Amino acid sequence: MQDMPFQTGKNADIEYMAHDYDPREATIESIQHDLFSGKTTCRKVVASFIARILAFNDELRAVIALNHRVFEIADALDIALATGQAKGCLFGIPVLLKDNFDEVNMKTTGGCKALADLQPGKDAATVKSLKDAGAIIIGKANLHEMALEGLTVSSLGGQSVNPYDLTRTPGGSSGGSGVAVAASLCVFATGTDTMNSLRSPASANNLFSIRPTWGLVSGAGVMPISFTQDAVGPIARCTKDLAIALTVMASGEADKGVSAEVSAPPINTQTDYYKDITSGKLQDLRLGLLETFVDSTGASETSPVNEAMNEILAHLRRLGSNIMPVNEGIYDVNDIFAKTDTQQYEFQEELNGYLSQSTHSGNFPASFKELYQSKDILVIPTRRNLITKALTSSTDDVEYQKIKNNIKDLKYKLEETFDRLNLDAIIYPEQSNLVVRIGSPSQHGRNGILAAVTGWPVVTVPMGFSPPTKEAPLGVPIGMEILGRPGTEQDLLQIAYQIETRIAVRRSPLFTDHCVESKHITNVPPLPLYAGNIHQTYPSGSWLT
Repeated sequence: MQDMPFQTGKNADIEYMAHDYDPREATIESIQHDLFSGKTTCRKVVASFIARILAFNDELRAVIALNHRVFEIADALDIALATGQAKGCLFGIPVLLKDNFDEVNMKTTGGCKALADLQPGKDAATVKSLKDAGAIIIGKANLHEMALEGLTVSSLGGQSVNPYDLTRTPGGSSGGSGVAVAASLCVFATGTDTMNSLRSPASANNLFSIRPTWGLVSGAGVMPISFTQDAVGPIARCTKDLAIALTVMASGEADKGVSAEVSAPPINTQTDYYKDITSGKLQDLRLGLLETFVDSTGASETSPVNEAMNEILAHLRRLGSNIMPVNEGIYDVNDIFAKTDTQQYEFQEELNGYLSQSTHSGNFPASFKELYQSKDILVIPTRRNLITKALTSSTDDVEYQKIKNNIKDLKYKLEETFDRLNLDAIIYPEQSNLVVRIGSPSQHGRNGILAAVTGWPVVTVPMGFSPPTKEAPLGVPIGMEILGRPGTEQDLLQIAYQIETRIAVRRSPLFTDHCVESKHITNVPPLPLYAGNIHQTYPSGSWLT
């Protein structure tokens, strides 16, 4: 990468050329090497990422808020470094949180204007673990409003933009996290996943993510949707960072109830997923290709995905993996969604519990019904039916129990498929078409439902790009999911590492591939809230009321 002058947006009066620390594509290992060798300081590292956020966020809308205490925290870590007291596997590492994670120095808004004043008094369990490991929480990432769709548009944060193609969405709902990681606005970011939301942004932004086995990572202190389907995890630029982040996030107590919901060996929350990440192999792997999750219509938005999938399959075969077709009719995305989605039954109960927590302060709606009667919440047309049903549905409904039984049946059939073919994992494109353009009514074509309702772990890896265009000079990123049995996170990460290192497809977006001066960044300015008109992007009945 060459140093290039770059100016953009409202901060164009800043000269973006020289730099004190270059964070582009920086990893946990590279930053800590530079910190412990005396090449840089925590303050300089933090300033470099804050400078990039200020430079690019007007266009990308990836970050919704900055931590006003971030330099105070960095200075304290520099003192620890100078006195030999530095500790933690994430020491000095800048991290962004999706804005549905509680952190005591910032509001938790879900991207929603109605919740702009919700101040948590306690860190989420995962946030506490990250801080205990030495991470520096530098801010909050934009998300789709209340994490309910895959477009990453919110009333408070606006429309996040894909840095590889500024005409497209970044996936979602954790799209702000995905954009921020892809553009090197942080080292890694947290996300949540109720249907696709850790995996869609990873796929659309040429990144790695992991949705862990249900219950492995605590959801305490994270704004919920569905107890059955919610999962928490990291998004990163490489598998080593992903493994370290998962190790830390899973180090707390696992969620209650996991043994009743997931048929798996007891979950070991003390596993070091980084330790043996390089010891996996592709030779003799048995991978099931879920052919029913592939769209073979030959359309312009699906053909690039199929071509990328065929190319990575050729690489895997060349490297000794065995690919077995899986094409049973039970693996139909739309049918699985219709029979197993629990969101409408659990959402109101879950959100009521979150909003009523005594540790929260501020002026905000006290219940699900009050929130969705507010005029300060964005509900795009494709989600209106879900909210309407959630207002009158509950876990006491007869249909809810039928859905839970359908999930049990699906798990049984998935286990039977693994046993019958003696599979190590199942693979398929995360999205059967390219990530949709801004203004699209929904993020259609996503394949995340299988892991979401079964609670089985899945890693997303980059597998290629669509052909380059004027709007997408590198092409639009395309990702693949690797689904394993419960508790096999370590195996999946080892497979992902082999794909990353032997079939390398990670490329940083050209739009943000520039140095940004950071030496004049000495404090944390407030980010401007979204000032545009959502109706200009989503004009047709976007608001619920």
